Amino acid sequence: MDLTKTFTLAIDFDGTIVDDAYPKIGKPKLFAFETLKNLQQDGHRLILWTYRYGKTLQEAVEFCKENGIVFYAINNSFPNEDYDSKKSRKINADLFIDDRNVGGFYGWGEIYQLLTDNDNPLSLPKKKRFFGLFRS
Repeated sequence: MDLTKTFTLAIDFDGTIVDDAYPKIGKPKLFAFETLKNLQQDGHRLILWTYRYGKTLQEAVEFCKENGIVFYAINNSFPNEDYDSKKSRKINADLFIDDRNVGGFYGWGEIYQLLTDNDNPLSLPKKKRFFGLFRS
């Protein structure tokens, strides 16, 4: 993989890393932890980006740690970021991996292939203006 093209990835937990069983922790999705480990080894920064907070968040973080994943940041853009209610809570990431994407969740095998295939590298789409959406 071309390490000059690495991403900060914001990754949802319930329904993405594990089957959705909130507030419990569901069964890991097929290839989830293997893919996350490979993405980290490839130089990508992984942010856990989840609705969970408090005890359920700590359970999710510990579950990931037990499965070999320690995140760069958790529900923040960077480690030790202080919460400020006057600032946006939007995470600063290049890509968001979530089961609620338009079109649904691709699966971890396809996600890894999109991020690492040098013959068909992932290209971030250019923004279209409103009327550009209706042109073929």
